[in-house]
Amino acid sequence: MKNIGRILRLARPLHPLMWLLAALILIGSIFALVTPLLSKSIVDQITAQLGAGTGSLSALYGLIALAFLFSLLEVLTTSISNRLGDHFSGRLRKFLTEVYYEHVLSLPQSYFDSELSGKIVNQLNRGNLTIENFIKMSTNFMLPTLIQSIFTIAVLAYYSIPVSLLVAALFPIYLVISYYSAKRWGTYEVKKNAIEDSLRGRMQEVITNIKLVKSFIAERREWDDASDKLEKSNQIYAKQSTEYHLFDFGRNFSLIIILVGVNLVVFRNAFMGVLTLGEMVLILQLVNQARRPLFAMSFILSQIQKAEAGSKEYFEVLDIQATEHWPARLTRYRVKHPQITLDNISFEYKDSDLVLKDLSLTLKNGQTYALVGHSGAGKTTLVNLIMKLYEPTAGQITLNHQTYADLGHAKVRQQISFVLQDNELFSTTIRNNVTYGAPKATDKQIITALKQANAWEFVQKLPKDLDSKIGERGVRLSGGQKQRIQIARAILADTPILILDEATSSLDAKSEHEVQTALDKLMQNRLTIIIAHRFSTIQNVDNIIVLDGGQIAASGSPSDLAKQDGIYRDLMKYQLEGNQKLLESYGLVG
Repeated sequence: MKNIGRILRLARPLHPLMWLLAALILIGSIFALVTPLLSKSIVDQITAQLGAGTGSLSALYGLIALAFLFSLLEVLTTSISNRLGDHFSGRLRKFLTEVYYEHVLSLPQSYFDSELSGKIVNQLNRGNLTIENFIKMSTNFMLPTLIQSIFTIAVLAYYSIPVSLLVAALFPIYLVISYYSAKRWGTYEVKKNAIEDSLRGRMQEVITNIKLVKSFIAERREWDDASDKLEKSNQIYAKQSTEYHLFDFGRNFSLIIILVGVNLVVFRNAFMGVLTLGEMVLILQLVNQARRPLFAMSFILSQIQKAEAGSKEYFEVLDIQATEHWPARLTRYRVKHPQITLDNISFEYKDSDLVLKDLSLTLKNGQTYALVGHSGAGKTTLVNLIMKLYEPTAGQITLNHQTYADLGHAKVRQQISFVLQDNELFSTTIRNNVTYGAPKATDKQIITALKQANAWEFVQKLPKDLDSKIGERGVRLSGGQKQRIQIARAILADTPILILDEATSSLDAKSEHEVQTALDKLMQNRLTIIIAHRFSTIQNVDNIIVLDGGQIAASGSPSDLAKQDGIYRDLMKYQLEGNQKLLESYGLVG
């Protein structure tokens, strides 16, 4: 119950509703006991009339009316508490989802680098579902029956101590057997959950990369992998089910033995005149009422185990230290003349060598910088640090002489627009994707940005132009079209710092020229950082920074570096030689 207790403590804003619900459950449980007590009096009136003729018909009618009234009150109270319980579980689900989602959005980028998105969502869904089911079951069934059982044993003790002791003995017997049953069930459930997380995560990856799967004719392999995981899960479930039913047999056998003892005591005492017929009927009704939670105890404990397991996974994510704190209301903050300084920056990923080593660099407003180097040289990592997606292992970064730590994530990122090599798009409309960094932009501003990115021509041909949906990750658009939507988004955001990760790599020659012209205008009076792979796109930059082994190997203008021996000249030579051979193969050069 440790994690369930944490859930209830976490949901402190919902405590008033919870206490109201508890009060209604208590009242309903009391009403449920009144009817059996009135039944005893009704039977006693009938017995008195049949035996000595001393019964009262008016009293009988009054008792029947009272029984009807309290039954009606019980039904009414139970209906209200059940509805309130559903309302409470819905509010709790919303609250827990908001807390989880807020925390996930505040986690460091390194967490998402190592976790499957399908697993993250699956943990939330399973945690919320098990907790919600537990709360519903608790408020609609478990708590009412538990309270009724306590009252029932107390009433039974008044009429027959032996019967109350026998009934009370059922609970620890059932509880012990059900505890071990639920514990074993939970052990198997953890194993099944691990398989399910792996399966769901892989399925999401396969669907996301369906073109890759189909291109390598890997459908059968992926299906076999999923089938194997499902078979392993079923094998675990088979063992889980066998053990459950063995425990269930033990529970039911103990119930039969106890009930035989109860019947012997009750019927013998009634036969001997120790109990009246009314008292016998009352005791049998109460014993039958006390059996209700017993029959469901295994289910109750299994739900507790599921809620514990589900909330454990929920808290595993919640216990990861959040490194970002995004504001509930974003205040506009823009610097006019940005200057970024990296002072002795080092960075390493978990369980890896240093990616950047004592790197110092100053990036000034109005200048265009290209990051060049072999794969793994640290270009993308450097950009991620500038975007404050990662925190440096050592050293510090400043923006206009203010440290990143003082500025915070929101203020740093408000200064930056980026166009990534991977197409980062949502499955919504063109409009929503373009305005993601400027949600209040007008249609005129959106269309202007699209025109500058050479995208308006194809957008206006779509069925609903700006309101056309593009599918998951822009699947309905070509690679070049997706890239131009990203560029339009960066243009519209109009930030003082621009980061381009080979932004024109997916465009044809004509579109590349037109978009490059737009980007040239956009880059004016801005600090621009380009991750470069094709040297044809960076011949007009102000500075080239060559990275090698996490350090700056060289820097300077394109013409200066082209004249010097080094990595830049070698890489450029490889590209030029490749282009030369291509031209020769078509006979375009002598």
